[in-house]
Amino acid sequence: MTPANASPVSLTRHLIEEERRGHICADLRLLLEVAARACKSISVAVGKGALGGVLGEAEAAAGGTSVNVQGEAQKKLDVLSNEILLEANAWGGHLAACASEEMEHCQPIPDAYPRGNYLLLFDPLDGSSNIDVNVSVGTIFSVLRCPDDVGTPCDEHFLQPGTAQVAAGYCIYGPSTMLVLTIGHGTHAFTLDREQGAFLLTRKHMQVPEQTKEFAINMSNQRHWEAPMQAYVRDLLAGREGPRGKDFNMRWIASMVADVHRILTRGGVFIYPRDRKDPGKAGKLRLMYEANPMALLVEQAGGAATNGRDRILDIAPGELHQRVPVFLGSRDEVAEATRYHREHDARAPAAGLAGSAA
Repeated sequence: MTPANASPVSLTRHLIEEERRGHICADLRLLLEVAARACKSISVAVGKGALGGVLGEAEAAAGGTSVNVQGEAQKKLDVLSNEILLEANAWGGHLAACASEEMEHCQPIPDAYPRGNYLLLFDPLDGSSNIDVNVSVGTIFSVLRCPDDVGTPCDEHFLQPGTAQVAAGYCIYGPSTMLVLTIGHGTHAFTLDREQGAFLLTRKHMQVPEQTKEFAINMSNQRHWEAPMQAYVRDLLAGREGPRGKDFNMRWIASMVADVHRILTRGGVFIYPRDRKDPGKAGKLRLMYEANPMALLVEQAGGAATNGRDRILDIAPGELHQRVPVFLGSRDEVAEATRYHREHDARAPAAGLAGSAA
């Protein structure tokens, strides 16, 4: 048992202890330490705000606003964060390739550097639309093993289900900078001590309460939702007098990292459902960069994550930038939302088949 006055355990020590337990190898430990150092650099850039000249939209080389592969306007900090992560991970010798939400294709480690046996995916700055209003943003990452006997990795080598992840985490840049990490043995939170320049373990084995009275969703999209989603939220809003028999509160930060961090801290359910606003997209969030790592973190903390029908971590990805609906958080509430969709599908098989394709 750790004495009450004992110094907090550093991220480095925690990872070394996990290596000694046989939970990770040396290469994965070093990879995670490099990722954490990159997050410290991003934290510094975010913390400078207007003083660092990093607010606002990035400019394209040919003029106008720069856009990413998703067709979304890039913020200056999107571009800077992406560059920090790519540069930090290029020379360590632990990675075979990186893939970023901001890039169309993966980027193999340059031939000038040694290549390792892992693949790193990341959303360099989730919630970047909130940067200019000083709301918490974050970095999300996922680690996969590179298949054996691969020469130069390409996009198809990243197309592994979420169950194949060997590590996942996010760093939230808020009033304090926190790194939340799993290597498949619980979800743990580390707070950046700026004086020491080190991440220190502040919450071990985070647990999401099984039940909740809080939900997070963008209600402005309600008119575009599928019928089971409409019914589910209608019953939530009916409160104590409705079929759920209790009052619910809604929280919505519009930064996935911030919303999920709240859920990991005190419970709740985060939902970004499929809607008909853009029929060509199955959902808003990216499976590989957002849904999979967050689903692993939440499941390791006792929560659940589905796409409204099926477990997110079981989805076989078909492309690097695939989008999916997301329901994650407190286990009982995710199960309830999923039940609405499955029961609707059972009554309308054609609608269910279309929904399951998400």
